[in-house]
Amino acid sequence: MTALPLSLPGNAVLLLVDLQRAVDDPCWGERNNPQAEQVVARLLACWRSQHRPICHVRHDSQQAGSTYRPGQPGHDFKPQALPQPDEWLLPKQTNSAFIGTDLQARLAAIDCTTLVVVGVATSNSVEATVRMAGNLGYTVYLVADGCFTFARRDWAGCWRTADEVHAMSLANLDGEYCRVCQSDDIMRAARMAAG
Repeated sequence: MTALPLSLPGNAVLLLVDLQRAVDDPCWGERNNPQAEQVVARLLACWRSQHRPICHVRHDSQQAGSTYRPGQPGHDFKPQALPQPDEWLLPKQTNSAFIGTDLQARLAAIDCTTLVVVGVATSNSVEATVRMAGNLGYTVYLVADGCFTFARRDWAGCWRTADEVHAMSLANLDGEYCRVCQSDDIMRAARMAAG
């Protein structure tokens, strides 16, 4: 659990990672945090009401069988995370939102040094993006209940639930690359910053 207070400058960017319909395909298997999309919708409403910057990261897979491939139904954003016309849309083709994109330049253009990250999958694109952001010197708040991932086998062949995979990703990141927190912590900090 996060110790308060969090510090959210007015230009802290809400970074939504790969919140696309692709992840609803049964091929992904068991997921955790079934309420994550509602958490994202609440955070989006908060950011929009305070006129804070929002960046929607969209994965544009080039792999033939990918559920994220442009032109496929899965490429579309989930309804809870639809971008509005004045919000950034950041297409990417790798796991990290920083590789092959202009994200770092866009953040520099608004003098942003703080990111609030939500999205999918915690153990993939979210983790890759947060690691790079931390290495680049950004202050990163990773919203645990605003992310989700999927069950999988570990290196030793043991089956791990989505909750276990999610928890291990958070443990890998917290304190070194980011500060893991809950959406209530972020909402409270945003209200305090707004006065």
